[in-house]
Amino acid sequence: MTPAHLLAVLPPPELASQVEAFRAPLGLRESPPHVTVKARSGLGVNLDWVKAARAVVDASPLFPLTVEGARTFRSGSAVYLAVTSPGLVALHVRLLEALEPAQRFGYEGPHMTPHLTLALGRHRVDLEGVFQAAREAFAHLEAQPLTFTVREVWRMRKAGPGALYLPEEAWELAGG
Repeated sequence: MTPAHLLAVLPPPELASQVEAFRAPLGLRESPPHVTVKARSGLGVNLDWVKAARAVVDASPLFPLTVEGARTFRSGSAVYLAVTSPGLVALHVRLLEALEPAQRFGYEGPHMTPHLTLALGRHRVDLEGVFQAAREAFAHLEAQPLTFTVREVWRMRKAGPGALYLPEEAWELAGG
């Protein structure tokens, strides 16, 4: 099993609890609620990227992040809560520039779609049903989006295929 890493923002505890409470009765097994800042490309197992990534995070200002209602990707790959945060996208781009991954995912870059995954389209997951349930459960975020200030970025790790990403280490932003 090869471990994998990503960098992410964790939502406020109240929202994380709401997401977990939504997932539980549907039997959804997902990583703890998070918004990915930098996906695993260029984040090798040997952690030689940590120093450069941490320097970018350490030099980055605090930024606002707004969470809105439920959406689905056109590809049908996931149901998620929409996220708006130019600061998160800017941090993502700075990380790409600093890390220079040999390969990048097509969704990486200034066109990225920040989001908080509720459910991935895995075997036996009825994403249309999950989406309808999510629209109801998170309608309050559609009516009144939640905005919070991001003060730290988390290094998350999963042990290997089939495992979940888990938060391992928090890195404070400048002014955090």
